[in-house]
This record gives sequence, structure tokens and C-alpha cells, in this order.
Amino acid sequence: MYIHWYAEYSFKRYGDRMSDSKRKAKTKKDSQLVIRLHREERDRFVELCDDLDTSAAREIRRFIKSFLKEHGGNDDPK
Repeated sequence: MYIHWYAEYSFKRYGDRMSDSKRKAKTKKDSQLVIRLHREERDRFVELCDDLDTSAAREIRRFIKSFLKEHGGNDDPK
């Protein structure tokens, strides 16, 4: 509700001059996926992501997007 009010307030105040970062609030991720896996695998995955200067969440999102593209789930809302 706060973000909705802020977006309306910003648009009324700044109109089309609203920055991209403020527009991103409208496309904010709003869902979670909970998975269960062995702690050792999770820890190794997170450590490897850190070593590669990325995040586990980013890599999982990248995998999901790639999987959807490969298997015909091209209904990307973006």
C-alpha cells in the first residue's frame, strides 16, 4: 500500500520525469519459491556464487528464465 501511494504521489508530482528506479517499483518481484535441499549442497552453491561474484537468487532466476525459454514458456510478463 505504501509503494502504491508513493508511486501515485511521485507521478502526480513529477509526471513523466519519474526516474527508472522509481518505475521499477511497479515491476517489483512479488513471489517466492521455497525449495528443500541438503545443507551441504546449498552451502556449496552459495559459496560458489560468492566466488563468482553473483548471488544464488540471481543464478536461480537465470536458470528459471532459461528453462522457460527452452521449453516453450515464453509468456514473460516483461
